[in-house]
Amino acid sequence: MFAIIEAAGWPIWFLLAASVIAVALIIERMIVLRRGRIVPRGLLEEVVDAYRKQGVSAQLIENLYRDSALGRVLAAGLRNHKAPRPVMKEAIEDEGRAVSHELGRFLTTLGTIASISPLMGLFGTIVGMIEIFSAQTPTGSNPAQLAHGISVALYNTGFGLLIAIPAMIFFRYFRGKVEGFVVDMEQQASRLVDIVHGNRR
Repeated sequence: MFAIIEAAGWPIWFLLAASVIAVALIIERMIVLRRGRIVPRGLLEEVVDAYRKQGVSAQLIENLYRDSALGRVLAAGLRNHKAPRPVMKEAIEDEGRAVSHELGRFLTTLGTIASISPLMGLFGTIVGMIEIFSAQTPTGSNPAQLAHGISVALYNTGFGLLIAIPAMIFFRYFRGKVEGFVVDMEQQASRLVDIVHGNRR
């Protein structure tokens, strides 16, 4: 591994740093964006059952808020259960925007790494090409410098693509997952509003 890094030259360090950050973000998002933590199954039914049996209490709202992302959205609605329907929906939408922003945290960074990694690889390629041309002298060429220049060019191009492809795949996967969670939370929050205001059983 160290031989490859040495052969790739100093531009590879930028790519290695980008790869470490990308792997850390992917692992962190995989842990955080689990359905059980974001949209637990049966939570809405539990909330509706508790609402019908004992009404809304501060303890219910507090427990719900700490439960999950969906719990936060539903808690925002229950805080305003006595308010008119538009006010309750607005409170849910406000909390939903905050939750959506948190779910998408670090995805911009991951997308940026996916976009710039090939460019950093291209930068390393250019550095390698400069070394190749520097190896040419009026009396001939320096084989060692020529070989090093080729190594720098090829390794950096390869590493740039190797980082960009999985980073882009995971970026799109997580973004789609977040969008799915947001739609699911919107639907469940809408059902809660209908139930509280007597439009649905």
